[in-house]
Amino acid sequence: MQHFVKLRLRAVSLFLQVQRGAPIPARIFITALVAGVGLLAASPAAFAHTADRGFVMLLPTGYYLFGGAAAVALSFAVLVVMPPVALAVLFATRLRLVARPIDGRLFTSTISFLVVASIWYAGLFGSRDPLSNPLPLVFWTVFWVGFTLVVGLRGNLWRWLEPWYGPSRLILKAIGRADAPPPLKLPERMGHAGALVLLLGFGWFELVYPSPDDPALLAKVLIAYWLFNLAGILAFGHEAWTARIELFSVLYSMIGRLAPFQREADSDGRQALFLRFPGGALEKAPPLPRGATLFLLLALATVSFDGLMRTFFWLSLVGVNPLEFPGRSAVVFANTVGLAGIFSALSALFVFAVWLGNRIAGSTASLATSCGLLVWSILPIALAYHFSHYLGVLVINGQYALAAISDPLSNGWNIFGTAGFHVAAAATAGYDAAWIIWNLQSAAIIGGHLIAVMIAHALAFRIYGSARQAALSQIPLAILMVGYTVFGLWLLSSPTGG
Repeated sequence: MQHFVKLRLRAVSLFLQVQRGAPIPARIFITALVAGVGLLAASPAAFAHTADRGFVMLLPTGYYLFGGAAAVALSFAVLVVMPPVALAVLFATRLRLVARPIDGRLFTSTISFLVVASIWYAGLFGSRDPLSNPLPLVFWTVFWVGFTLVVGLRGNLWRWLEPWYGPSRLILKAIGRADAPPPLKLPERMGHAGALVLLLGFGWFELVYPSPDDPALLAKVLIAYWLFNLAGILAFGHEAWTARIELFSVLYSMIGRLAPFQREADSDGRQALFLRFPGGALEKAPPLPRGATLFLLLALATVSFDGLMRTFFWLSLVGVNPLEFPGRSAVVFANTVGLAGIFSALSALFVFAVWLGNRIAGSTASLATSCGLLVWSILPIALAYHFSHYLGVLVINGQYALAAISDPLSNGWNIFGTAGFHVAAAATAGYDAAWIIWNLQSAAIIGGHLIAVMIAHALAFRIYGSARQAALSQIPLAILMVGYTVFGLWLLSSPTGG
């Protein structure tokens, strides 16, 4: 314990020293360009601790300096060495696994709704402790953290599990409108504005609102959200509403395109499951409209701010002593501004990078079309940072969820035999665990960045039709991606409070 306290004080001291110099991300990026790959060998041993909702490494800068240098080298290697034709062949390669199973969405969605409703009940009438009540654990850890990663690996399973399709079909059948067109039509000019607003509200509730883990409150919010979407589906139709309004349907349909397992038509026109290069399906993806482009950028900004708002840097910036955190209620306004600010800054930088790329390449391509296509390349970075940022949460809170689901009302039940499960809260502590988790996190971010550059290069070739123009146009976007990768690695390495 004494060693841990000394380590923490040393990390705080190092942070304050860096505070008096250049901003950390800029220093990291400049040093990475100069130092190169050789910095890895000079990196001393790493230690770590778990934080409120994330795993935070108190590391020397060598690890993420190396990460930045590797990202730079790999990025420009892709741009210079790999021609778009080679990327197209790689992305088009696929291995047929199994024929498409029977589409039982009515059954799976109905069962999903019943499970969700039972967890709502536990939220309303179970324990008030967020680590004993299954609702906060299942929603924030199993669903938001774990299921999102599963979608990025297996594809859009949310299409079968979302809890509206089955109930809405049963209601329409009961009132004799099963085959009738919806009574209303969503205005085309709305685009994805509804999903964008809902995602912003979701991000604010998760990151800014003082008590998003309160079981009873969370249950009421989720019930209201379910009823809102059910009404929209009955009024405007399931496909139209879930494609443009319901935020998880929109998000998971995007993330699912990144998965190496894809449901596609085979040579005979029949649906089957194929294994592809991660992100290979994005090479043929259509340009996203403006609202969907902003939606995807907001998804990345939200998880990034989740890491930033806990750092000593941010807390000191908003006038809070990170070692005496007064609670989330004291920083509601500051964090609201911060969430909006990081979203605005990321969107502006992305649009500027695409615009500058068009100018460098001497292209007259539409900026809206270029942004709508190239924003797909943000997906691997967003998913990689989601994995890295929430890995500690998944390991620890996942164990609490396993215990809570067996005794959802805290009345002594043991439904699945896991109520007495011993939670290893120190699973992420110690040198060996820290070393494994840090390397998983950094590998995910660098790997996600590399895939993002490959996707961006292939999409740029679609826009410009010339390998030279595609390479030139990608220089500003590659620099932005590298900068954001270094920013993500810095977030993982920074001490946190709160």
